[in-house]
Amino acid sequence: MGESDTRNLRNICILAHVDHGKTTLADHLIAATGGGLLHPKLAGKLRFMDYLDEEQRRAITMKSSSIALHYKHYSINLIDSPGHMDFCSEVSTAARLSDGALVLVDAVEGVHIQTHAVLRQSWIEKLTPCLVLNKIDRLICELRLSPMEAYNRLLRIVHEVNGIMSAYKSEKYLSDVDSILAGPSEKLGDENLEFIEDDEEDTFQPQKGNVAFVCALDGWGFTISEFAEFYATKLGASAAALQKAFWGPRYFNPKTKMIVGKKGIGTGSKARPMFVQFVLEPLWQVYQAALEPAVMSHWLPLSDAILSMVVKCVPDPVSAQSFRISRLLPKREILDNNVDKNVLMEANLVRKSVAACDSSSEAPFVAFVSKMFAVPIKMLPQRDSNGEILDNYSEKGGNGGSDECFLAFARIFSGVLYSGQRVFVLSALYDPLKGESVQKHIQEAELQSLYLMMGQGLKPVASAKTGNVVAIRGLGQHILKSATLSSTRNCWPFSSMVYQVSPTLKVAIEPTDPADMGALMKGLRLLNRADPFVEVTVSSRGENVLAAAGEVHLERCIKDLTERFAKVSLEVSPPLVSYKETIEGEGRCVVRVQVIKLPLTVTKLLDECADLLDYKRKNTDCSVLIRGSAHVSERLGFLDDANDVTQASSLCQEAESLESSIVSGFQLATAAGPLCDEPMWGLAFVVEGQADEPESLQQSEQYGIFSGQVMTAVKDACRAAVLQKKPQLVEAMYFCELNTPTEYLGPMYAVLARRRAIVLKEEMQEGSSLFTVHAYLPVSKSFGFPDELRRWTSGAASALLVLSHWEALPEDPFFVPKTEEEIEEFGDGSSVLHNTARKLIDAVRRRKGLPVEEKVVQHATKQRTLGRKV
Repeated sequence: MGESDTRNLRNICILAHVDHGKTTLADHLIAATGGGLLHPKLAGKLRFMDYLDEEQRRAITMKSSSIALHYKHYSINLIDSPGHMDFCSEVSTAARLSDGALVLVDAVEGVHIQTHAVLRQSWIEKLTPCLVLNKIDRLICELRLSPMEAYNRLLRIVHEVNGIMSAYKSEKYLSDVDSILAGPSEKLGDENLEFIEDDEEDTFQPQKGNVAFVCALDGWGFTISEFAEFYATKLGASAAALQKAFWGPRYFNPKTKMIVGKKGIGTGSKARPMFVQFVLEPLWQVYQAALEPAVMSHWLPLSDAILSMVVKCVPDPVSAQSFRISRLLPKREILDNNVDKNVLMEANLVRKSVAACDSSSEAPFVAFVSKMFAVPIKMLPQRDSNGEILDNYSEKGGNGGSDECFLAFARIFSGVLYSGQRVFVLSALYDPLKGESVQKHIQEAELQSLYLMMGQGLKPVASAKTGNVVAIRGLGQHILKSATLSSTRNCWPFSSMVYQVSPTLKVAIEPTDPADMGALMKGLRLLNRADPFVEVTVSSRGENVLAAAGEVHLERCIKDLTERFAKVSLEVSPPLVSYKETIEGEGRCVVRVQVIKLPLTVTKLLDECADLLDYKRKNTDCSVLIRGSAHVSERLGFLDDANDVTQASSLCQEAESLESSIVSGFQLATAAGPLCDEPMWGLAFVVEGQADEPESLQQSEQYGIFSGQVMTAVKDACRAAVLQKKPQLVEAMYFCELNTPTEYLGPMYAVLARRRAIVLKEEMQEGSSLFTVHAYLPVSKSFGFPDELRRWTSGAASALLVLSHWEALPEDPFFVPKTEEEIEEFGDGSSVLHNTARKLIDAVRRRKGLPVEEKVVQHATKQRTLGRKV
């Protein structure tokens, strides 16, 4: 594949909110251009890219998968991605390997929370997005809108999406301006001036051809350019002029056959915008008259509309990589002048090769692996590209006795990749300028096989050139999640991917039979490699903790462990909710740690120079411990003459040792707060400590200051200071978006009230009977929430949860009535029930095995029997 072939290549991903039609759209594209993989009559029903049993059962996509399509003389790598928030990590892996994105929005539901997330992901990864407004048929059949009402609705959605993109542009503009103002003027380069572009221009403009109007289920769709070509000869105007006029306040005057603006029509005229008159009205008539949706799909084929838009609007790899290079391989600032110039020169040469998308065989090979995915060995092709039989079970390094084979989901950014080639695997922490000190971040591996991904199928290939998305076998023992592949050691690793959320749902797992612990540990290692987002850790109590993004993600991980990787029966604990601890007020604790008594000379000096002590107290950013050479102490007045230089240096050594001990004590205290051993949050500790002159240098060397004593003192002082400042518990909050019909608003609010939710707003969706409710929901109360909501609303309501922020509970867990009003309301305090904060603290303490203040015996003076009352 030469330069011209690379120019005819497109890499795109499909991004959208859950259930907005991504996989259905992919089905129609595969049926039309997939080389007979899918029959057109099954498109939209089979969900070809959702080949996992769990995906078919739940009817949602759970992983990103790729397929190669051929449209005219173009090759298109299409990556389908999930829309559920629990699998947002798969969106990141898909976006990194693509150059453009098809952003789908439901024309009825409009922009949702995950739409914001995928737009931001495409902006971060510098993708070229195209907007696809799906489910246009629902506006006709379900909502029964007139063409004018439908136009206003579509116009509002396009404006809303453009508003989101404009916010990201403004954010980038302001950050670039700040960086330029902060840096020296002579260093202004092209990358610093990227923001100088037409920010006032909307990202999505139907008249430019990057907005499509489709019905993926019935297989029809169009862009404005198609109708402009239809009407060009009829109206006697050029297609380019009509394309500009077919969106916005443009009207057609039938008398003069002129295109006019709003001022050109009379005040009492019933003229409609040209998009309504020439596009939507004929569409409504045909759709209502047609008995079969097949009529629409023959008139306006979906695949032609989408793929022609992709070819026209999405850049080829050569153009895209020159634009995306600042995100993929940002320029490094070299501060050390002692680096090897040859290494630096070669690393810059590799970066230029990636920016130029060099596909020659002499160019350095560079690829990025965005994730590892597991495939059963029996699903691998039995023959290679030459037709020879393969022995898939004799993999070097072995599969560890597993029936699963790990493949790398990768894209080639420079050079040519061959089967059997030896490459260097670079982790994100690798630095080619540091030489031997970063050897643990680089490995050498031999690639065994290359595959072109066709959904679930794999097609063996002998080699692949720049711009292609491939699956690579042979890296299972070398890559955990993601990595950079290079033919040379002297290459910078690609920048790390950005995930929208972090794994917050944690459970402890153990085998039902203790004898299966070895199989569980092996299964956890395989799961950790197969899932790009899951985290496997061991708690301080020795439990194996599995962290997932949400309940659906956790259920899939447990199912994979039980059926694929570990193949043992598991016991899963209730969710382990993370909390944090803080104090009431501004969040500042002063901890005074006196290590050893001050000598009389220093005490006298501080008494005479009280203003110096006040200065130190006010400037809390400065370290109280005196560091550096002796002349600093001389200038501060701590030394009387030059004979004390030796003593001052010994004091500096003591100060440095104390500093590390204080930091360790601080870390111990903040890692486990006094309420329930949860991390502290939002606090600033000011440590004021002093060290004196030792009695003799020999004694100091012999005994010194015990660092453990200093650490314990600081830790206890920090915890005691927090307890004196009215401590509070901080809990994580989900942002919850709910959709429900009017008749189920009452039951929905009842479910929210039982779970301590805070309702933010409620609004009715225009043109429907659905209400959209936004609320904050505590993470501790979120488990089982979607199921309970469906149960109480007969399945009519749906909810989507996204981790939002941390919020302090405004309750004092150690509340005791003090004022007359409180005593009158609660009594003397002996019978006050524990508030929510105290109940949560006690629950965490019981789980961790910490002591809990609670009554063991209730009503001891009253006789109680175990007999059932008759």
